[in-house]
Amino acid sequence: MAECETSGLQVLLATLQSSHDRDVILNILSILTDLLSVGTARRIHYMISKGGSEALLQALVNVAQTPTPDSSVLLSVLRLAAKVGQKDKKFGLKAQKLEAVDVMLTLTRKNLNHNQTLTHCLWVIRVCASSATVGTTLGVNGAMELLFKVITPYTRRHTMTSRAAVEALAALLKSKSNSRRAVSRGYVCQLLRLYQDWHEHDTSNTYICIRRGFLLCLKHITNVQSGRECFLLASGMEVLFKTAQDCLSSKSLDPIVNTVTQILRKTYPKMPLPAATLSSPYFFPIPGSTRTGPSQPRPEDKALCYGWEEDGEEIEKDLNHEDVEVKEEDDDLETEVEKLMSKPGLDRPESDLEQYRAVCLELCCNFWELKSQAEDEVSSEDAPGTPSRVIPKAAPINHQPKGGERDQTADRQKLHQKAPRAPVQNCVKKEKPSREPRKLAPDGSIPLVDSIRAQDKADAAEVNPLAEDVSCDMQIGRAHCLNSCEPGLQGAVGASEVIRKLLERHPGNIPLHNPRLYMAKAGCTKSIPGFRVLAFPDFWGHRTLPYSQSLHQRRISIPKAKIFEDIRRVIQPDDTIDQVIFNLDGPSCDAPECLKFFSKFESGNLCKAIQMREFEYDLILNADVNTSQHQQWFYFEVSAMKSATPYRFNIINCEKPNSQFNYGMQPVMYSVKEALQGRPHWIRVGYDVCYYKNHYQRCTAAAAAAGTSGKSCYTLTFTVVFPHKDDVCYLAYHYPYTYSAMMSQLDILERTRNPKKTFFQKQSLCQTLGGNPCPLLTITAWPVSESSDDLERFRDRPYVVLMARVHPGESNASWVMKGTLEFLLGNDPIADLLRHCFIFKIIPMLNPDGVINGNQRCSLSGDDLNRHWLKPSPTLQPTIYHTKGLLYYLRSLGRAPVVFCDYHGHSQKKNVFLYGCSIKETLWQAGCSIDTSVVTEDVGYRTLAKVLDKVAPAFLMSSCNFLVEKSREATARVVAWREIGVLRSYTMESTFCGCSHGLYKGLQIGTGELEEMGAKFCLGLLVLQLRSLPCSREVMAQAASLLDLEEEIADLQTQRSESGSSNVETDDELPVGDEVDYNTDSCSDQEGDFSELDDAIREHPFRLGGGRTEVEAGKGQVCSLKPRDGLRISSR
Repeated sequence: MAECETSGLQVLLATLQSSHDRDVILNILSILTDLLSVGTARRIHYMISKGGSEALLQALVNVAQTPTPDSSVLLSVLRLAAKVGQKDKKFGLKAQKLEAVDVMLTLTRKNLNHNQTLTHCLWVIRVCASSATVGTTLGVNGAMELLFKVITPYTRRHTMTSRAAVEALAALLKSKSNSRRAVSRGYVCQLLRLYQDWHEHDTSNTYICIRRGFLLCLKHITNVQSGRECFLLASGMEVLFKTAQDCLSSKSLDPIVNTVTQILRKTYPKMPLPAATLSSPYFFPIPGSTRTGPSQPRPEDKALCYGWEEDGEEIEKDLNHEDVEVKEEDDDLETEVEKLMSKPGLDRPESDLEQYRAVCLELCCNFWELKSQAEDEVSSEDAPGTPSRVIPKAAPINHQPKGGERDQTADRQKLHQKAPRAPVQNCVKKEKPSREPRKLAPDGSIPLVDSIRAQDKADAAEVNPLAEDVSCDMQIGRAHCLNSCEPGLQGAVGASEVIRKLLERHPGNIPLHNPRLYMAKAGCTKSIPGFRVLAFPDFWGHRTLPYSQSLHQRRISIPKAKIFEDIRRVIQPDDTIDQVIFNLDGPSCDAPECLKFFSKFESGNLCKAIQMREFEYDLILNADVNTSQHQQWFYFEVSAMKSATPYRFNIINCEKPNSQFNYGMQPVMYSVKEALQGRPHWIRVGYDVCYYKNHYQRCTAAAAAAGTSGKSCYTLTFTVVFPHKDDVCYLAYHYPYTYSAMMSQLDILERTRNPKKTFFQKQSLCQTLGGNPCPLLTITAWPVSESSDDLERFRDRPYVVLMARVHPGESNASWVMKGTLEFLLGNDPIADLLRHCFIFKIIPMLNPDGVINGNQRCSLSGDDLNRHWLKPSPTLQPTIYHTKGLLYYLRSLGRAPVVFCDYHGHSQKKNVFLYGCSIKETLWQAGCSIDTSVVTEDVGYRTLAKVLDKVAPAFLMSSCNFLVEKSREATARVVAWREIGVLRSYTMESTFCGCSHGLYKGLQIGTGELEEMGAKFCLGLLVLQLRSLPCSREVMAQAASLLDLEEEIADLQTQRSESGSSNVETDDELPVGDEVDYNTDSCSDQEGDFSELDDAIREHPFRLGGGRTEVEAGKGQVCSLKPRDGLRISSR
């Protein structure tokens, strides 16, 4: 049957090409029209595969070459050619080969006064012009001049023909040669006048597609630099900006507004960032480096300002988007089986591993002496000290660098190099405090002039605290850490009195927080600028909100409105104030009646604040220390606000091309007045939240003047109404969690644990480049007795290694780790059982220096530490070097961890999920054949993810990934799996935004949910132990008595089903608000699917019997932006 159909179609097509009989041709065309008028586009593609395009084009040539072409046949052929041609990507080339292109131009010229035939000819020209080569040929042969004879100012007559001509012109202008030709012939001004005329007269919005057609012409012309320059000279920005204001309020005019937005953003003059330098104001001398100043932009950041091609003719090539090879994630997969299965050797001498014996006391010490010491420490009233010891050194003493600010003199740098550093284990006795926070009014009802900090105007003249022998004595530390930085005893006494009153008011009901202890720990913390300030939220503490906050629902058209507001700055520059009111790296203006900003405290990040309008501020973030990139994390103080006033903040130097801020995420805010009134919460705030590409380039004004520039920047904009007048508020990317907070909470956990049940050792793995200890925790249960059997069972417990915060800006990882630590050190019977099942080695913060100094991703050396696990340097990456050394040591004892997990945060996805490692899944995904006799794999790596999917409400199994990528070969997860041999080696990613499924579907994630995830991870380890790992009968019996896992899982599944969620997430991004094409560097546009032509052909009346009367179908020509499954053209 299929063969008969095939032969029948081929006979019809062959007859169509060769026959000159009018009736035969009309019958064949009628049959083909009926065949293609029903069904899907597969019929058209099938006809194309059998030579349908060639047959129609040849029939068109045959008809056109007759002395008097039959109009019925001609219109039928043209109509079918337009219908088939839009599905055939090589239609233009086929037409050129059969010389049908010249025939079409000739027919168009002959039928300028016959609108029905002219309209059909224009449809076919538009289809042919989809080929860049054919479009260029048409332009050379005068097609554009011909079309401008058809295109007229506003008229209600022959609007279908006008629409076809404008859309054909837009297709021709996709060729950059044609665009340059249009510029040279002055068509830009002509198109602008025509667009204005149609816009002013089309008051009923009847001819939207014609107006958008003119805009598409301008859009394609402005893809070349000469087009953009001509557009600006013709005041195109002003014209489009003014006309677009009339369209913003109507949803039906979105096609107009979207295209105008793309043109304006493309032609918006590119500008350098309003900053003296791209690098951070903080500079740290890297050991072994000869550089003595801030880092410069890296070579990969440099690019042409506009990003389009230089002017000049080039060879145009056909753009077949389906044939263009697009780099996908699969290209990054590791497909070499030998590399996947190889086990690299040690990256250091084996003798170096013996030093890690000192941080594994559970394997070599007298337990009862340790237990007695632990009980004595808890019963002591003395304040807990710093970690008990430092085992490995980050580098030899003479190579230990000292931090410094950019304005340090050479003499001060020499002083820093000579100053010896006190051992960290002696910090409590020898260091002197040097950090002084601001004063804060003790009465919440009095307007707060300042937060708990005081700016030291003489900082630049003082010696950097990192070079001093600083004391962290609790009593002295309080006075110095919280006194005024103003000279004289009176200021210090006054500030101490303020702090005393504040501490008296502190409710003391914030879990794991003690402000006095926090002050003491902050006094020991070493930073590059020598912070003398404590941010109030870190000092006072945060309590989890008693309720959840929904994902932010953005109002329609907010992205376009924000872009138009930015464009208004160029068109109406007199409306802006443009004064610098905060500058970490230079002078600023202390203007009245404006907000006050500050960020010089631990984990703070804000470099510059510029007041643009009365209630609008542009903000610039710090780059990571010793880099010129990684701007995402922000944390700053703002004060002197008015009540019931919306303030707009624009962070203008963001780096990533998209953000969860476009999909329901909001920044967080902490109010000092709210905290003093008993509500110490970080809460999600802000409306009209939007993230989009702006007109700034990652370069300085000096670099731009020299002719160089960098990548585009992105803007995060949000509007906040502050709860109180003259409040002091803090805004942050996510819930802050500082190094000092971690250190103080570890001390509290150490004091509050049950020393009779919990084996807990807090040691220092190493010192960081900045001189801060990196704590290492060991948590397990004491042996049951002193018998050799119990000791042997104790030392045979499997290891679990957990770590977090290798990327400083991922503060959510610390909140998850906090939940894990609280659970493991708590009194829950399940936690006690876990301690009897495992020995936990935990590094709660792998990058303390980055966290302290407000970095987003790097350490003080400017390195992304999670890309240096293959061969870490003991000098530049000490925490990674010694963590890997500890893993090597455990493996050398035959005690490689059964689970290794690195806690992270993910800025592009929702939910919590795991990344793991699998050879087979990687090869399957890459499409490689697998020899099962060679490649064998334990599938136990999936067990933990499956368990967490059932017991943790925020976790989503379908988002998990177990592929090994080439670009991730130097990460902790892959190195622990490949080199240490850990089957269950994971990265656990937690969202910054919220959840798209389950119990928390539609909610933003809070600290409570993050801490719960940390506890649920522990529960998952217990289930893993029961299901997959060797387990004693005693443990099984205890687990059965403590927890009915099946009941808990059933309850969770019931909650998920009641929330109407699905375990399969098809699209990570929620449809919040309307979508905008942010990538205007592309020449692609939405008219490429010919949906408008589809509508036009269907709307145009036509009868095969030769009806010649054109009925205007201009009404309701609203352009459809959604592709259709095919063209449905009725033959009736």
